[in-house]
Formats: sequence, structure tokens, C-alpha cells
Amino acid sequence: MLTLPPLPAEAGARLRWSGLPGAAAALAIAQAAEQHDGLLVALVANEQRAYRLDEELRFFLGERLPVLHFPDTETLPYDPFSPHQEILSDRLAALYRLPQLERGVLIAPAGVLVERLPPRSWLDGRVLLLKSGDKLDPHAFRERLVAAGYQSVSEVATQGEFAVRGALIDVFPMGSSAAYRLDLFDDEIETIRIFDPDTQRSTDKVDEVRLLPAREFPTDKEGIETFRRRYRESFPGDPARSRIYADVSQGLMPGGIEAWLPLFFADGQTATLHDYLPARTLLIEADDATAALAGEWKQIEERYDRYSGNLERPLLAPADLFLSRDASLSKLQAYPGIAITGPDEAAAQHFAVDALPVGAEGVKALLADASLRILFVAESPGRREALLDWLRPQGLQARVHEDWSAFAADRNRCGIVLGPLQDGFRLPEGVAVVAEAQVLGTRAPKTLRKRGKIRDPETILRDLNDLKPGAPVVHVEHGVGRYRGLQKLDAGGVEAEYLVLEYAEGDKLYVPVASLNLIHRYTGAENEAAPLHSLGSDRWSKAQNKARERAADVAAELLSIQARRAAKPTQALVPDTADYARFCAQFPFETTPDQQKAIDAVLADLAREQPMDRVVCGDVGFGKTEVALRAAFAAASAGRQVCVLAPTTLLV
Repeated sequence: MLTLPPLPAEAGARLRWSGLPGAAAALAIAQAAEQHDGLLVALVANEQRAYRLDEELRFFLGERLPVLHFPDTETLPYDPFSPHQEILSDRLAALYRLPQLERGVLIAPAGVLVERLPPRSWLDGRVLLLKSGDKLDPHAFRERLVAAGYQSVSEVATQGEFAVRGALIDVFPMGSSAAYRLDLFDDEIETIRIFDPDTQRSTDKVDEVRLLPAREFPTDKEGIETFRRRYRESFPGDPARSRIYADVSQGLMPGGIEAWLPLFFADGQTATLHDYLPARTLLIEADDATAALAGEWKQIEERYDRYSGNLERPLLAPADLFLSRDASLSKLQAYPGIAITGPDEAAAQHFAVDALPVGAEGVKALLADASLRILFVAESPGRREALLDWLRPQGLQARVHEDWSAFAADRNRCGIVLGPLQDGFRLPEGVAVVAEAQVLGTRAPKTLRKRGKIRDPETILRDLNDLKPGAPVVHVEHGVGRYRGLQKLDAGGVEAEYLVLEYAEGDKLYVPVASLNLIHRYTGAENEAAPLHSLGSDRWSKAQNKARERAADVAAELLSIQARRAAKPTQALVPDTADYARFCAQFPFETTPDQQKAIDAVLADLAREQPMDRVVCGDVGFGKTEVALRAAFAAASAGRQVCVLAPTTLLV
């Protein structure tokens, strides 16, 4: 609904747009993407801006064009931590899809332009396609997954994991939002089904599944040998003194290994994001890319100066690990581009879009203009109803639309849709978009993006490596033994790392690294007083049985107490819905799923006619104060006196 000028088409051609406040910039980018015959790349300053622009573009584009997000790793340069598995999954999915994408939008923080990435040919050659009816050797398939960086686990929970259980193979491919279950009949894939990692229940059948590698570099035998050779060429001295070299040589990928990514490729043949972009790419700088790249390089150089010199973690020079700022800017000039500037900067195209005032009174002034079409954007069905209730006294009946396109095609004066917009705008074409926060003054609590279950074998291994030889540890099946270190063994032709535990009479137990979930630190008395159990004896099973009996006695006593409490009725406290909603809207922070679950549980307890028996606990920042205050308000609005003794202590 904006009138766009002709888009630049020649390499190096540049336009400047201004006068696009709030979400109007996203509307302009969406319309440009629909007009452009190719891929549009939107560069932003950081990940926060990227997520916001992603939501806004999906609101304006709907399903008409694909929107990809190539995320930042969310780690700092030379960090000793690797990116979260879901982030790696999203990055690999975007890289794999980009060369094949004829039209659409790619959103990327400017900082990713300096990152070294795997060559396109390597990524294309590491994709595995499985179809129903294909022949599959389970043993060879398992080895291939391990070589691709997948983790063998007992139960699949997140991307990059697999589990083998007889004729069933569960795998959560990188780049996928769903996990898959392969049902084998002898050596043939009989069926492939989607399954829920939380419930472990299979659902729909699919004909094929595509598996991307679990890392952005090769972790197979060839990749490890390349790393070892290039590491010795890059760093003088004895490589045995390096923890990084030792871990990779044993097939272990330590945290932060991405800082040595070029060493996994022969002659450093890496790529950058530019190498993945298809022809006819149009570049839009939603933020100042030059300033963002300057800030990125300043941080790279500062962290290199701070952490270089460590013989256990010798660092590659910034020029060897990152693309220089000048080279990045030079590559940007190869595309036709548009820069969205501030309102006061001179531009070839000024759109004269107006920002909207915040507050109900300012919005009422808009409603007085009978020539103006207005679209209200609510973030949830409940907030939509609240907006509709607010509009009725103003004499307006807003039509509920499915999306932005439905409103644009309609001629009704006032409409309302669900969407994630935070800031509205008024177009010179006679259309205003009003976000709910501009009416109600606050945003609705937002559900944060859910991460998968975090079970990082690297972290577990790093914790065990901190143990000194001789420290007591507990195996869930064999009891308390002594940790004797790690040892590499060849079992059935497969070489792997094993944890060595020593028990009474010198007996040893070898636990594969993939089964570290069976090992726990000893947390009883002092280490010197820890018991030492015998393999094959019943001492550990007797101790477990005795503990179960004691637990059963305590449970019986607790049940008796709870039964007596439940027999005493109390007053049900049901808060006033409207007052409670207004109270909750004043909280400026986003409620996490765990916090919302705790809040709902407390309110449900208050509404029952039995005494409440609940303890809310958590780490610093969990939101216990907010839970307590919401419960206190709910009780007070129901007519009960409330005494808050401490931020997380509530008496009703």
C-alpha cells in the first residue's frame, strides 16, 4: 500500500529511503520483495532487530513469499562455548536452502558477513536423503551419523541427536523442526514417521527425510586429519600441549571449536555468506551496516588481544578467521542496494509516513478522521477482544480479518487482525496501522521462543574432566566407584572414548562417552569417607532398596498429612477478571513459559476450596516476585486480606 519507486537493478546502484517509522520499514521491505525478481537480503544491526523484522515481514507477506533468518551464533568471538544446537540447525537450514531460493527474503545481522562458513560444495555433498523403501545398514548408518557430528543418546530431544533401539532409529535432523522415526524391516526402511520428542509418540507418515550435517565443518576422520595437519602448520611448538589439538585428535569437539573452523578444510577453502547468495540479489540495509561491521571488528580485535597467548588454546589471527571489514564492504557493493535512513537524512525517496502517538487519546484523534482506514493489530485473541470492547464505546465495529492482505483487499473502514507489531504508522495513502500497545500503553506478555531440551555431552564431559583421578562417582546400576580418567578403546572395530571407573578389589568398569547420563558426581559425605562398592555384589541394590523403603515411609506420612489438610475446606478465591488483566498488563517484562505455568498453577490453587500447598522456587531472575504479586492481587481482588512478608513469601 506504499508507492515504491523503481528498484535498483544494476550492481553497485544505490538508493536511500527515509520517512519510514515503526513497522513501516518492514512494509516497504515486504513490498520491495514482492516487486523484485530474485532474493532480497535485509541487513540489520543485531539479533534483536532480526527477530523483530522477521515477525513484521511474516505479518505483511503472509505465505506469499518465504522468509529466512540466518541467525548470529549468539556467542562472542573466540568464546570457549559453541552455539546452541538449535541455532546451528537454523543456520545450516538457511545455508542449504539459499542457493535454491529464487525469490524471498533473507534476514541477517550485519556481523555474520565477516564469518567464515563451509564451502557450498562441502555442504551439498554432506546431505543425506532417506526414503521409504531404501536399503539401510544400521551399523553403517550409525557410523555415518557419528561422523557427521550427530550425538548418540538414549532418547532424542533436540536437533543433532539420534537413538538406535533395535529396528527403530530415531533421528532429529539438523535444519528440521521435527524428529523422525525410521522403522526398519531387516535392512529396508519400511516407514518414516514424525514423532514428538516430549511424548515419544509417532504421528504422520512421510515419504522422505533430509539430514544435514550437525556442524559447519567436517567431523569425520578426513576432517580430523586435515585439522591435525593444518594445526601443526599454523601453530609452532609441541601440539601435545594444546587441549584443543588433543580433544579433536580423539574425535571430541570441545566448546568453542568454531574458532578453528578454517583448519578443518584443506588450504583454508572456506566461504562467506556472499558465496551462498543467488543471482539477482537485492540488498536492503535496514540499519547502518557499515557501523555494525565496524563494531563487530572492534570486538574481534579486543577479544583476540585479551585471549591470545594461551598455549592450550592458541588462537587464529582475526584475518585468518574472519573476513576483513573492507572486504565485506567491498562485497556489498557488488549488489544493487537500498539504505533505509533516519527521518532527518537526505534521501532519494522520502515516504512521509507518520509515527502514531502512544495512548488512547491519541488514537481517538485518529478515529475522528472519517476518511482514514484503520487497522488494529492485537497480539492474542484475548487482547483482540479487549480492543474490540474498547472500540465499541467509540461507535466503531471493527471487522475481524485473517491477515494484512485481507484488510488491504477489503474496503471496510476499521479492521482488526492478530499480529506481532509493536509500533504502528500512518500512510499518506490514507491508511493507519495501530498496534495494541499504542492503545493500551503496554504490550501483552510474550511467549519466548522455546529451546529444545539442553543435554550437552560436551558440558558433561567437561565437568567430568574437572574431576581428579580417585574422586568418587556414582553409576546408577553399579554404585559408588572411583574415577580413573578417560581411555580410548577399540570395541567391535569401532574406536571410541570410555570413562574408566574402579571398584573394590581393583575391578574396572568402562563406560562409553555416549552413556555419560548414567554417571553422576558423588554428593554424600566427604570424598575420603565415600564407600567403595563391588561389581557383582548386592550391596548397592540393598542400599537402593533401603532408600526406597525410607522414601515410601516418608511418602505415607506426607499423604496422611495431606489427607487431613484436604478434609478441611477453605474459601475459594476467584479474582475479578478485568481488574486482574489490567494489573498484569502493568508488568514490563516478558513472561517465560515456566513463569506462566507457575502463575496459572497458583491461581488454580487459590480457586479451589482446599488449603493451598505450593512452594515456588527458582534461580535468580526466575520471576518468583511476579508470581507472588499476581497471587496477592488475585487474593485481594477476591476480598481476602493479604500480607506479603518478603518478595517471594505470601500469606493469605
